Amino acid sequence: MMRRDVFQAIADPTRREIIGLIARESLNLNAVADNFDVSRPAISKHIKILTQCGLITIRREGRDRYCVANFKKLNEVSDWVEQYRSFWNNKLDALGDFLERENAENDKVSKKDKSNGK
Repeated sequence: MMRRDVFQAIADPTRREIIGLIARESLNLNAVADNFDVSRPAISKHIKILTQCGLITIRREGRDRYCVANFKKLNEVSDWVEQYRSFWNNKLDALGDFLERENAENDKVSKKDKSNGK
């Protein structure tokens, strides 16, 4: 079985919707499919991809198969995004500091010009 990447799995809007549904409660495959206007085989393929990357697991109850969310795998996404959030927050803070210094300097020049009658 090919091991899929979490990022690949969440790139598709239908799969993100499936994750959102299952996040609220475990659903059997038919209940998941009932929420979409695509074929059941298409939903099964999406669920297979989500299972392969570890975002959901399938639990059997009698004849039914239930989809259960596994959000530990989403930590990979969160960690990846967080490194860039920190990077950009630092850059934007530095830019904010620079602009404040520039504005303060411009205010000093402007007040000096006014006091000199310019």
